[in-house]
Amino acid sequence: MAHGKVIEVDNPVVFKALTSSGPVVVDFFATWCGPCKAVAPVVGKLSETYPNVRFIQIDVDKVKSVAQEMQVRAMPTFVLFKDGKPLEKRVVGGNMKELEEGIKSII
Repeated sequence: MAHGKVIEVDNPVVFKALTSSGPVVVDFFATWCGPCKAVAPVVGKLSETYPNVRFIQIDVDKVKSVAQEMQVRAMPTFVLFKDGKPLEKRVVGGNMKELEEGIKSII
């Protein structure tokens, strides 16, 4: 369920293309994950607050290869990319304040 300007990606090739440049936030989620549903509206708002940042959602059940490659073990996990490189620091769980601080660090 995409909110605001959040793009749901279900293809590893598209994922690679969309994370190859600029500031990107990747939201790894699962449809059965309660906290994911709870933070979705906030992520949608953040995507409107930071229009220069690309927001992507990955359903870990649909795109297992990307979730494994990114070593995502808990949902939601937010991985921030800057110019094609993932930041070491990721936000696991629903800490939206931490996520917003991360976003500010990549723009």
